[in-house]
Amino acid sequence: MSGHDERRVAAGLKAAIHNPNVSEEAKERAQERLQGMGTTTSATQERDTGSYPVGSTDEAGHETNRVLGGYKATLHNPNTSEGAKQHAREILEADGYQFERPEGVTEDEHQVRVNAGYKAALNNPRVSDEAKLHAEEYLREHGGL
Repeated sequence: MSGHDERRVAAGLKAAIHNPNVSEEAKERAQERLQGMGTTTSATQERDTGSYPVGSTDEAGHETNRVLGGYKATLHNPNTSEGAKQHAREILEADGYQFERPEGVTEDEHQVRVNAGYKAALNNPRVSDEAKLHAEEYLREHGGL
């Protein structure tokens, strides 16, 4: 893999495995390639499908992506106790969520990526008007518009 950062390649393969729009055949190839690199996907192995398709539910009937989104929101809510934040971190870590910025990513680059996510939300027809308003406010506050 000359010229390629193996961590980035592995991250792309893991993303493919977790992407509901990727065929099962492509997911299997990505899994094989990761194993060939000596990389594991423990979060993938813990779940049946390796991803949470939109609308998928847990045993209690809760939409999995929304539940995880709630835990992520807990981490950023100033009114949430440290105990609740720690619990949210544990749940998200168990699901494979990473809290640390990848090595070599500067604060500026991180902010560019965050802004890009909010800009994408503005153009996504599946995003609510309320969320689009929040994205627009965030971008104005952080120089993204």
